[in-house]
Amino acid sequence: MRFVECDIPGPLIIEPKVFGDDRGFFLESWNRAAFADAGLDVTFVQDNHSRSSRGVLRGLHYQNPNAQGKLVRVVNGRVFDVAVDIRRSSKTFGRWIGVELSATNQRMLWVPPGFAHGFLTLEDQTDFLYKCTDFYQPTAEHCVRWDDPTLAIDWPIEGLLPELSAKDQAGKLLTESALPE
Repeated sequence: MRFVECDIPGPLIIEPKVFGDDRGFFLESWNRAAFADAGLDVTFVQDNHSRSSRGVLRGLHYQNPNAQGKLVRVVNGRVFDVAVDIRRSSKTFGRWIGVELSATNQRMLWVPPGFAHGFLTLEDQTDFLYKCTDFYQPTAEHCVRWDDPTLAIDWPIEGLLPELSAKDQAGKLLTESALPE
C-alpha cells in the first residue's frame, strides 16, 4: 500500500496494490501491520455500507464526544469525498481536503478523529464502505452544513442542488457547531 499525505496533516490517501488479470483483480483493503507502519495504529469496531444515487450529498458528519476515525472507499461508482479539520486548537482548523474515490481508481481515504466527513455521489448506484474506530452514537452525532460559506468547499455539483437527508438539511454552520478541542 502507498500512503499519500494530503495538503493538511491527518488525512491520508491510500493506494492499495492491485493485482489484476483477465479474470479480475485482487487488492488488500486493510492490513493492520501496514497501517501501523504508516503511523495508523488503529482499531476498527464497526463497518458501514451506503448506496446512493447520483447527486446525493451525505455530511458533513462528526461525533463529539466519541470521535470516529474512518477508513473510506468506493466499491461501485464514484464520489467526491471531503474531510474538514474541525479541531478548534488545530493550526489547520476549518481547512478541508477533497479527493475523488471510485471503483476504478480504488483509492481509500483515512479521515482521522477530529475531522468532519462528507461525500457527494457522482454516479448512480454508488456503494460507499467505511470502517470506524468508534461506534455510532446518535446522541453524539453532529452535522456541519455542506455549503458553509466559511469552508467554501468546491463541491463538483455542476449547478444542481444536491439531494440531502432531513438531518443534513438541518446541519449547522461551523461557527455554531459543537466542536472538539
